[in-house]
Amino acid sequence: MSARDLKGSSLTDRLSAAAEAKAALLAKLKPKAAVTAPAGVSRAATREAELKAVRQQRVDDKEAARVAAEEAQAAAAAAIAADEDAQLALKRGVRKERKQLSKAEAQQKRDARYAARKAR
Repeated sequence: MSARDLKGSSLTDRLSAAAEAKAALLAKLKPKAAVTAPAGVSRAATREAELKAVRQQRVDDKEAARVAAEEAQAAAAAAIAADEDAQLALKRGVRKERKQLSKAEAQQKRDARYAARKAR
């Protein structure tokens, strides 16, 4: 209520309005009911459970990182082995080609000798 509303009122009206206002202010200042923890679960136990969960998550993350590193290392080793195999296969191919060429040359020489004998 404002002061303007109180001009035509009696003393008892003003006193009751003041009492209501004071009660409203006191109601605002009263402490709220605290949220209590469920029975049987202490704050320390809850904290310990949270810490345990965090620690387990860290262990799991480390294990996942270790496995990933091992897989990456194995993949790198496999790539190196595949590259070495490819180089070896390439060398073998070159050697086979060279042998085939020398074999063909030897065949041509034999054929030339055979033709020379026939020509005599």
